[in-house]
Amino acid sequence: MNRLLPLNISNVHFDVDKRQLLHAVNLRLSSNGISVIMGHNGAGKSLLLRCMHGLLQPTAGSITWADLGAELLETRLQQAMVFQKPLMLNRTVAANIYYVLKQRGKSPDLCQSILATAGLEKKTKQSAKSLSGGEQQRLAIARAIATDPAVLFLDEPTANLDPQATRQIEAQIIDASRQNIKIIMVTHDIAQARRIAGEIIFMHQGTLTEHSNARRFFDQPQSDAARDYLSAYIN
Repeated sequence: MNRLLPLNISNVHFDVDKRQLLHAVNLRLSSNGISVIMGHNGAGKSLLLRCMHGLLQPTAGSITWADLGAELLETRLQQAMVFQKPLMLNRTVAANIYYVLKQRGKSPDLCQSILATAGLEKKTKQSAKSLSGGEQQRLAIARAIATDPAVLFLDEPTANLDPQATRQIEAQIIDASRQNIKIIMVTHDIAQARRIAGEIIFMHQGTLTEHSNARRFFDQPQSDAARDYLSAYIN
């Protein structure tokens, strides 16, 4: 059983210069599977993700983990986040993994198996910054998984990548989910969401419009906003 979930978001608002960017978001996420946040540009997807992770503090409302109500700051070590543009440490591929293993007090012997899972076992001595975009993202995800998180946040992890690189990262994400890591992910790629999502969180103009099983969302969206969003893909 996941040691950190469920995640409870209660009446969350986020304002900037009197502009309401998130409005009365209420959401409860279970302890397993892949939750995908979708919506048009500017809908509040990445903003909500950052609030969940604690990078931003809501203007109002609360975000708590587990039934014990642990606050975000107390649970940060059980979370990891990977952004659209991964940050590589200025060292070798292997050293990027060694760094987090050392930080978490884990054996460096785990490095090779972690890189093998990411398909990078033959690039251990290569500079991380010399990897291709897809390889850097796979390394960033592998490095995040090496911290043994309960929850892994992903913000557009395959944006601007080719189909092969995208599928390799999707395989990593699915494998992480099978390791009992909760995945909460933002994507604009509807086909990708169809392939991997267990549930969809649909945002529209800062409001949570739908939260449902992925198959139900794609087959029978309940809101006009979601139907309009999907129609561009269907057509």
